[in-house]
Order: sequence, then structure tokens, then C-alpha cells
Amino acid sequence: MRTILVAFLSLTGALNTAMAADRITKMYDDQLRLVEENIGSLARAMPAEKYGFTPSGAGFSGVRTFSEQLRHVATMIYMTAAIFLGEKSPYGPGANDNGPEGIESKDAAIQYFEGSVAYARKAISTLSEKNQLDPVNTYFGSMPRVAVAAGIAYHSFDHYGQMVEYARMNGIVPPASKQK
Repeated sequence: MRTILVAFLSLTGALNTAMAADRITKMYDDQLRLVEENIGSLARAMPAEKYGFTPSGAGFSGVRTFSEQLRHVATMIYMTAAIFLGEKSPYGPGANDNGPEGIESKDAAIQYFEGSVAYARKAISTLSEKNQLDPVNTYFGSMPRVAVAAGIAYHSFDHYGQMVEYARMNGIVPPASKQK
């Protein structure tokens, strides 16, 4: 009876740890899903001929085009996920941190973004309650794994805001803003 009780308590503890790890992974995967849905739907809504758009006027000199915004987000997702995994990013930062040259068309930029999300999902799947506070070496110094994971969403949404403004300047209502 004692052996059964010890086995039961051990199993319960292991299940609780597994469930908590699943909650940590799910929480960050949910953030990534929001990035994927909001940025992806906006990228698809913006007409291909507007991918080269930048605002004009004072204060907008040298800003990224809509395409460069999307590619920058994807590049930073790739690079952050690589740091998280302890790997070399499949893509370097490229000029102005906008990724590899030659990704010019709407379809190519969206495909690049979608690839970055898939790569980030692989990184997020390694996050657990046990390792969430483990230090990861980043360009900004050592940070807990969860801080690096959170960086994927908050950096992406910074650029999403800029992309929303570009879309609205071109008469495009972001899909996430439409009433359902």
C-alpha cells in the first residue's frame, strides 16, 4: 500500500509539473498566435502594389516600407527564436535588420513571415515551468527565457502598430479592427 501511495504521489507531482509546463508553453504560444493572426491578416489585406509604401512628410524620412516592416518583424522573430534555441538564425539581420535581400513581393514577404512564426513556435515549445527562468545570452545581456519569449510578441506588436498606420493611410481597415 505504501508503494502505491508513493507511486501515486510521484505521478501526481509529475502530472502537475507537466500541466504547468503546458500552461507556460500555451501562454507564450497564444501570444505568438496573436502575432501570426494580426500581422498575417494585415499583410494579406495590404495590396501588393502598396508594399513599397512609406508615409511622406516631416518625420518620415528613411522609415521602412510596409514590406520592410513585415520583413523586419520576421527577421527579429527568427533571430530571437534562434537565441532562445541556442542556434544560429537561419537568416541574418540583412540591411537595416530587414532580412535577406530578394524578398520583395507580397507573397515572398508573407511566406518569410510565416516561416519565422513556425520557427518561433519550435522555440516556444521548448519553454517549460522548469526552464522559464534559466538565463539566455542575448544581444542585451543575460535574460530569463520567458523575457526572450515575451520579446517576440512585444517587438512584433510595436511594428504591427506602424503597419496599421500605413494600411489606414491607404484606406485599408486592419482585419483585426473589423467588427465580427
